[in-house]
Amino acid sequence: MMHETSLADAADRLWEVLPGHRVEILNGSIVATPPPDGPHQETCFDVGYEVRQAGGWDAGLRAIPGIGLWLPTGSDDYAIPDLSIVDADYKDAVVEKNCYAPHVFRLVLEVTSTNWAIDLVIKAETYARAGVPVYMVVDRRHDQILVHTEPEDNKYQLVTPYKRGTGVPLPESVGVTLELSADRLLDGDD
Repeated sequence: MMHETSLADAADRLWEVLPGHRVEILNGSIVATPPPDGPHQETCFDVGYEVRQAGGWDAGLRAIPGIGLWLPTGSDDYAIPDLSIVDADYKDAVVEKNCYAPHVFRLVLEVTSTNWAIDLVIKAETYARAGVPVYMVVDRRHDQILVHTEPEDNKYQLVTPYKRGTGVPLPESVGVTLELSADRLLDGDD
């Protein structure tokens, strides 16, 4: 990959040689993540379903897994959140490489896997710099949910943890009134 013409070209090539992996460029570095497990995907599906059931579609929202988020942290930087809640007109905000401008994102959700440190630190900083209003981390390693809100000065000003046995309310800025079960988010099932 040393002979590639750009970081973006190197990321594209890595994506080709690692089928099923999610390849992102965060803060000028390539990150490749293996395919998720079943409970991880159940959590993403369930959150999208719950948002729709709570009237998200009528409120002009869409829940989309694996959509690209163009980042302001570098000329080639982009992330691919596990699940994004976006404005229904997000298609009008395409930047390039199937990535969309940050202003259409209401919430991004990451479910931790082997790359949990990236989700907890690097992505929290990166999404705050992009101005994403809500960043939710289903932190399976530490058995908690973290809801980051109020992005300002390139960091989230408020991080609220939720433990098992509690409800996790979506912040008003998402656009729907909804409380999710912390246990269901962490386990990926009922």
